[in-house]
Order: sequence, then C-alpha cells, then structure tokens
Amino acid sequence: MKQASLVKSLTVVGIGVGASAAAIWLSSKPNRILAKDVLRDWKRKVKPTPFDKSENLPIEKGGHPHPWDIEDNNMVSEGAQYSVQFFNEKVQ
Repeated sequence: MKQASLVKSLTVVGIGVGASAAAIWLSSKPNRILAKDVLRDWKRKVKPTPFDKSENLPIEKGGHPHPWDIEDNNMVSEGAQYSVQFFNEKVQ
C-alpha cells in the first residue's frame, strides 16, 4: 500500500514539475514558435495529407464515366483483359 501511494505521489510531482518546466520554457516567443513547428511536423507525420489542397489533379472524371461516352466505356471494359489473361497463363 505504501509503495502504491509513493508511486502515485511521485507521478503527481513529476507531472507538476514537467508542466512548470514547459510553462517556463514556452514563456519566450522563439520557443513557442519552435514548439508550434515541431507539433505541426509531428501532426503531418502521423496523419499525412494525400495531396495539397492547392494542387490541381489531372483527373477530371476518374471512376465515374458518363454512360454515353462510348470511347471511355470501351477503355474501362477492356481494362481488365491484361490481368485476366496474365492470370490464365500462370494457372495453365
């Protein structure tokens, strides 16, 4: 029991000292800017964006061809022929 209370009290003291040190360190403007940059970089590493929002994609109608666009529909219907033929040759 004494060991558990000792661990809890040391944890609380450690958190308090860490928060105080962080508050003192963040009190200067260059350190705040550095901290913001580091946090922004960590966020990008954890959750990368697929592309920049300013980037214009070359795809105008990807995945949803118009039913009356005959050339595009033919291309889509023939698209799987190579992979099916490759699989059939490997199996035979």
